[in-house]
Amino acid sequence: MALNFHQLHIFFTVAEKGSFSGAAQALHMTQPAVTMQVQSLEEYFGTKLFSRTTKKIELTEAGRALLPFAKRSIELMRETETGMSRFTHMLEGRLQLGASLTIGEYILPRILGPFGKEFPHISVSMKVMNTTQILDEILQHQLTFGLVEAPIDHSDVQMEPVLSDELKLIVPAGHELANRERITLEDALQYPFVLREQGSGTRRVMEEELLRRGKDPSVMKILMELGSTGAVKSAVEANLGLSILSQSSVKHELALGILQAKSIEGIRFMRNFYSIHLKSTLLPISAVTFLTFMRERDLSQWL
Repeated sequence: MALNFHQLHIFFTVAEKGSFSGAAQALHMTQPAVTMQVQSLEEYFGTKLFSRTTKKIELTEAGRALLPFAKRSIELMRETETGMSRFTHMLEGRLQLGASLTIGEYILPRILGPFGKEFPHISVSMKVMNTTQILDEILQHQLTFGLVEAPIDHSDVQMEPVLSDELKLIVPAGHELANRERITLEDALQYPFVLREQGSGTRRVMEEELLRRGKDPSVMKILMELGSTGAVKSAVEANLGLSILSQSSVKHELALGILQAKSIEGIRFMRNFYSIHLKSTLLPISAVTFLTFMRERDLSQWL
């Protein structure tokens, strides 16, 4: 029997989860299959890697010695796929991902076109959902990976920033602030606002930046809270209030002169977009290729 990466990956996941059942769930395998692969690895090395009791398993001395090598092998495999992904232009496959609202509605459609031209044999299936739904589907193995607007704090999830975004003060054409070159926070707070709902990534970025500046978000005159960026834009167009939105989400309206995106003096509402996937899962080459494309291309030419 030859040593193989698949067995090392299973061994590492069992050690990380602390149980065969937890590893089986994470790897989308049956528990007997996980046990068999670990036993095969133990036979290969001629030593026990785990000490088993009725309540828990623990790494043996040999298992503790193997663990860093298994971890490095997984990292090396991921680096290998990333390094080779730029050469796979004839790659065939299906790219399945989840995207939160701003990314899915306004960012990715502009990126998927150029990606499709460069990798015409990869078909794309994208679900647009909120961050919580994306995380749930990834944990349940219904999605391979997702792109979200807020950091995820979950022990089973690997997170990586892939794109930065800036929110701006959005005002309707003809508004008193539309022709001002300098707008202070105090100037903006004199007017009513139409905002995304509490808990949205856009709303959270705005509120956190205000708090960092020593300004309580509750001082804002919030006229409406709406569940989609499209609804917020329509309300601002109707002169119901100002808003804070991603500049990417109003590109069309800016080009038509319907809305204007203004900076607030001394404040920048910056955020990252993140890719997330299970730590125990090796991404398919189609997903690695797409993430490499996002990291290595100048996306500003399309956004």
